[in-house]
Amino acid sequence: MILDGGLSNALESRGHRLDDDLWTARLLRDAPEEVAAVHRAYYLAGADVATTASYQASVEGYQRAGLDRDQAAALLRRSVTLAGEVRDELAADGHHRLVAASVGPYGAVLADGSEYRGRYGLSATALRDFHGPRLDLLASGGPDLLAVETIPDLDEAEVLVDLLDDLGLPAWLSYSVDGPRTRAGQPLADAFAVVASSAAVVATGVNCCDPADVLPALETARAVTGKPGVAYPNTGQVWDSGTHAWSGRQSFDVSLAPSWVEAGAEYVGGCCRVGPTDIAALARLLATDESDGSRRSIHGRQANQEGGRG
Repeated sequence: MILDGGLSNALESRGHRLDDDLWTARLLRDAPEEVAAVHRAYYLAGADVATTASYQASVEGYQRAGLDRDQAAALLRRSVTLAGEVRDELAADGHHRLVAASVGPYGAVLADGSEYRGRYGLSATALRDFHGPRLDLLASGGPDLLAVETIPDLDEAEVLVDLLDDLGLPAWLSYSVDGPRTRAGQPLADAFAVVASSAAVVATGVNCCDPADVLPALETARAVTGKPGVAYPNTGQVWDSGTHAWSGRQSFDVSLAPSWVEAGAEYVGGCCRVGPTDIAALARLLATDESDGSRRSIHGRQANQEGGRG
């Protein structure tokens, strides 16, 4: 399955400044039609999955920006329904598409680069109190699955896995990594062990990392979990939270993708700085069969879980 690319760079290319703490979540409030346009561009480029503009969105963040709790909650749900409307608008072409509700780490809402460090100094209870209501709000929007992404710390992953299993929606969980370790410094084998027995987490891997880190991480994930892999790195550049800018050499190359698939990745795309043109090239390279087993596994899980909830 072909995932989309970065939302922020696609919005910036359309002329939007994203230098405030809400980042892309601001446009859910101020210009939702622009978020919809980016989802449409990625779908038309060949993406099977649109990832919602909720990565850095939270009720608390919107309240700090002057919204009340009800307005903030409505915007989180709107991130999902907005992508769903674009998916449904394009359904006439017969291509089956999905909406994945983005669930970023706690550090993302701090807007200080903490998702690339982890270790926020919060207890498991505090993390659960933050993530639980947010997951419920996103689930209420009706996504096909959850994209729990850029997780820097296995301690946060443990909290999220418990919540995901309670919620019952299919999800992938992907770590932000630095070589063979999480951003918080834990061995990847230990990090992937956290998701190995989860019923809700149907795939696991890495995102927003250097492309060179993807293949060894996928090999570790498959060895530890046996689950389908997820791979969507950034361009290899480095985020400066002080200047709110990316710097360094770009190393994203779609020719790497077949090796990721060989290593078990069934969900492949791009993260920050990867745009619709890159996704189009990736889609051409990894032509996705409409009846592939990975797609059936997602919907099979969802059907089983919905039956279990009665």
